[in-house]
Amino acid sequence: MPLKRLYFLGYTAVISILLSSCKDDILPKPPGHLRLEYPLATYTKFESNCPFEFAVNAHAVIKEKGSCDYTITYPKMKATLFLTYKPVQGNLEQLLRDTQKLTYKHVIKADNILEQPFYNPKHKVYGMFYRVGGNAATNAQFYVTDSTRHFLSGSMYFYAKPNFDSIMPAADYIKNDMQNLMETIQWK
Repeated sequence: MPLKRLYFLGYTAVISILLSSCKDDILPKPPGHLRLEYPLATYTKFESNCPFEFAVNAHAVIKEKGSCDYTITYPKMKATLFLTYKPVQGNLEQLLRDTQKLTYKHVIKADNILEQPFYNPKHKVYGMFYRVGGNAATNAQFYVTDSTRHFLSGSMYFYAKPNFDSIMPAADYIKNDMQNLMETIQWK
């Protein structure tokens, strides 16, 4: 009888172990990110008393800051594009240096900075578009000029701690708007 009892206890132990090991382990869920979708961009012509005009996304809010400087705000994305206008008065080289210096300040946090030249000889618009990769404070900057009278620069900033993976969809959306602005700018 003790042998039967020992077998019974052994079978019970084995079955208990097998049944308890069949449970799924409870693991915490990894942090997730919302899937962000933005409306299709529609552009309208922006005109002012300033010596330039361009197309701006109808979903953005544009405000003059004074002296032909503007902010283009994207409320749903918590981002702003800052536009700064400067007349060229024999200081083009300094304006270019200052803009490049501002861009390359982000090299500490940036994974890379890609330069994309822009030429539109028909409207005398020449410039550079900078794509800043990584967790830098800005993801894109640009400048455009006619080389003789006008210089306009732009920088995009988010109202959040830089985390490229999280803001990438919004950053890409605004980069497209920035490139459209460069492509549609005309000097007066």
